[in-house]
Amino acid sequence: MTHGIRTETQITRMSGRRDWRDTATHYALLPLRIFLGVTFIYAGLDKLTDSAFMKAAGAGSIGETMRSARGSAAVPALIDMALKSPVGFGYAIAFGELAVGIATLLGLLGRLAALGGALISLSLWLTVSWATTPYYYGNDLAYLMAWLPLILAGAPYLSVDAAWRAHRRQRAGGFH
Repeated sequence: MTHGIRTETQITRMSGRRDWRDTATHYALLPLRIFLGVTFIYAGLDKLTDSAFMKAAGAGSIGETMRSARGSAAVPALIDMALKSPVGFGYAIAFGELAVGIATLLGLLGRLAALGGALISLSLWLTVSWATTPYYYGNDLAYLMAWLPLILAGAPYLSVDAAWRAHRRQRAGGFH
């Protein structure tokens, strides 16, 4: 508010009235949060239940996937580091995806979960999908970009974070 002039949004907030646009804006990130949460849970479970994936060598293994991507990776040193223990790296990625997915769905430490998702997506883009041409055929860059709004906004609604925030406000005895 400047110089006593109130915008329509400020009047709406003060009166408690909301139209469908206000509601849609309020919950705009929820579909993205659900999609990314479910997708990362699925990706983690898929890796953990694929008998071929969690092996150092062989068709469909994490080791073979990394070795085949090494020559075209933007940062081959990341692959070299992972190849020191491909199965351990596979488990780390799978459990990381599960943790990120569950936390994102629950809205638990939403910004931190989104940062974790972005880092996983970034590492996969710089290694496995870097050589995909044209770039828009690869999905890891799109996932990286999808995490950015959640890093910025967190999980402000329908989340554990929102419940904690409301509880802190209530304990403080007012509005903050």
